[in-house]
Amino acid sequence: MKITALEAIPFAIPYSKPLKFASGEVHVAEHVLVRVHTDDGIVGVAEAPPRPFTYGETQAGIIAVVEQIFAPQIIGLTLLERETVGARLARTVGNPTAKAAVDMAIWDALGHTLGIGVTELLGGFTDHLRVSHMLGFDEPAVMVAEAERMRDRYGISTFKVKVGRRPVSLDTAVVRALRERFGDEIELYVDGNRGWTAAESLRAMREMADLDLLFAEELCPADDVLGRRWLVGHLDVPFIADESVPTPADVTREILGGSATAISIKTARTGFTGSRRVHHLAEGLGLEVVLGNQIDGQLGTACAVNFGAAYQLTSRRAGELSNFLDMSDDLLAEPLQIRDGVLHVPSGNGLGVEIDPEKLARYRSDQ
Repeated sequence: MKITALEAIPFAIPYSKPLKFASGEVHVAEHVLVRVHTDDGIVGVAEAPPRPFTYGETQAGIIAVVEQIFAPQIIGLTLLERETVGARLARTVGNPTAKAAVDMAIWDALGHTLGIGVTELLGGFTDHLRVSHMLGFDEPAVMVAEAERMRDRYGISTFKVKVGRRPVSLDTAVVRALRERFGDEIELYVDGNRGWTAAESLRAMREMADLDLLFAEELCPADDVLGRRWLVGHLDVPFIADESVPTPADVTREILGGSATAISIKTARTGFTGSRRVHHLAEGLGLEVVLGNQIDGQLGTACAVNFGAAYQLTSRRAGELSNFLDMSDDLLAEPLQIRDGVLHVPSGNGLGVEIDPEKLARYRSDQ
């Protein structure tokens, strides 16, 4: 079970349509496939999606830190020395998705070595999650049509609506159109990606007060400490901290400071080991938890559903597991399937997925 090599392979797959939100937009999934090799011939895999508008990482930066900094520090360790791996990766500041991918690839390799799935290794609570779909910026009619397509084709009935534009009425009109079209047939919540001020956020939430929203997520920046605390104190729905809580320490600061009342866990930024710590902290504090998405491809989504299904708390709410539907293709040999609004954990050892070598050869961008 000794780690013998660490790879970081860039690949690029276009999106079927641009994904637009307050902190930027994405046209191509320029991600990194991370592979961990062991002396038993096992290969564990995971996906690192760079998000320069959110965490400052780029595809080239992820490759460099994995191959030049992380690899020399963890080659020679075993798959069971995950705490040592984490401590060594933590010496490097930032680079959350690069660290997360290395961690998850190690868990995948461990599952293959032991002949068991990652969900079972983590907790094994269930084998599936309900799916929430993200609706990016567009006109109300277009966003309603996309929601109709997702409901009719995939059975999805929970939607996260990207907001944060100015004037705020652009987005409140979208949410109202969705509620008027579907009534109580769907669940709705909003995500501002820090696009509004605290005052704009409160105005928008008051305009949507009659729309029965589940949550409000990152409506304004966390570094507006007093404004955010003021906003959260005026809301009657849980306020989700997402980008502002990448570590357990951040969760503690935001919750105890009154700047959030719920959190989003994203395996793409905290891996399995870090996400487990955040989960346990949230459980102890009695927080609502949403399983978030870093606009992952199918491999990243497989990681997310493996983690979310492992625990009761993360399986209560629909997880954000459908962003891969907006990609024109993917790397998996057996594509993930959302049916009746549900995504099952892939069956098999580790993450339960395999990379299609022909697709990897087609989309890798270093050859």
